[in-house]
Amino acid sequence: MPFTVFAQTAPSIIPDKVVRKDTAKQKDMIDVARSLFHINPPKIKIEKDKKLYFSILPFGNVPGGNGRVLITSTTIGTYLGPRKTTNKSNATFAPYWDFSNKFGIPIRTSIWFPNNTYTIQGDIRFLRYPQYTWGLGSKNNYDEKSLVDYNYIRFYQSILKRISPNFFAGLGYDLDFHANIHSYEHNIALKQFANYIYGTAGSSVSSGITFNLLYDTRNNSMNPLPGLYTNIVYRVNPALLRRDNNWNSMYVDVRKYTSLNPTKHLQQNTLAFWSYLWTAFNDKAPYLDLPSIGWDAYNRSGRGIDQNRYRGKTLFYFETEYRRDITNNGLFGFVVFSNINTVSGSGTLFTTWHPAVGTGLRIKFYKGSATNLCIDYGFSKGYNSVQFALGEAF
Repeated sequence: MPFTVFAQTAPSIIPDKVVRKDTAKQKDMIDVARSLFHINPPKIKIEKDKKLYFSILPFGNVPGGNGRVLITSTTIGTYLGPRKTTNKSNATFAPYWDFSNKFGIPIRTSIWFPNNTYTIQGDIRFLRYPQYTWGLGSKNNYDEKSLVDYNYIRFYQSILKRISPNFFAGLGYDLDFHANIHSYEHNIALKQFANYIYGTAGSSVSSGITFNLLYDTRNNSMNPLPGLYTNIVYRVNPALLRRDNNWNSMYVDVRKYTSLNPTKHLQQNTLAFWSYLWTAFNDKAPYLDLPSIGWDAYNRSGRGIDQNRYRGKTLFYFETEYRRDITNNGLFGFVVFSNINTVSGSGTLFTTWHPAVGTGLRIKFYKGSATNLCIDYGFSKGYNSVQFALGEAF
């Protein structure tokens, strides 16, 4: 049962067409706790000179996690410029351990310069990550899998400059270092199982430069209102940088949110769409760096599908979700979702599709930011899972 929490910041300039919700009549889990325990806190004084903000949660993101897990998530935030024109910068530290061989130390940073003139986005991970793999493409059944263990260091940093109110462009550097790659299967090595020679034993290093474009009209990525999000990352692993093989990749992420009753300010009734195309352009990308379901930037794709289940040189993904409040005060809601993907690797791109469906309960965690506690159940052929998250999947 993987636990997930993530945070992003949206552009500071909100389009006029976006509905601004009046939260005076809304209720969240804090209001419920106050009623149950008869808590009457004193009036909070606004600290205009407050610089740092801390939040600690007893759970966070464990991609592909199952069973028992020990995890915490700590976020530190601050404003580097005027709050009206500058997004809050934050750093999230969420270590986890499954009481066995799997553990991770992920650190995410999002730095926004005054007036959002520049933004620096970072993703650093130190992982020990035993995980099943099913080879390339879709030819293997769910029980035809191999357990692979490895150590993983990720270092991603990018800096983007604001070109217009909602459009950013910039450069980045990505490092993927997999060490001690080995299979637990005694009768067959990963190289033979996957029928792929690059990065299937020993270690692999991918070091590349990224070219980034970002367009975002959402005003709240934790629970997006109508808007559009587009992110394009083109990665080049040149010969002048340390690498195992020269290879390039592209990641295109598009999300669209449509309100079905924009005149009703207090009720969620939204149809959301998410699609991404992730591809490696040649035959020399290391096996563990190839596109794989559930390995998107925030490990949120493929609900109802085991992480890593489908891997290939190209992956196309599409998801639709309907979001609706159950109660007028916004305390409870529900979602219904479906997703589908196709991968190359065994001649199956756009000919063989892998669907999953599911539903979920929403409980308002904090009405000020419209953040929900999400409990989702999803299933696909041969697999099902329950996921807890703070904030919507996309």
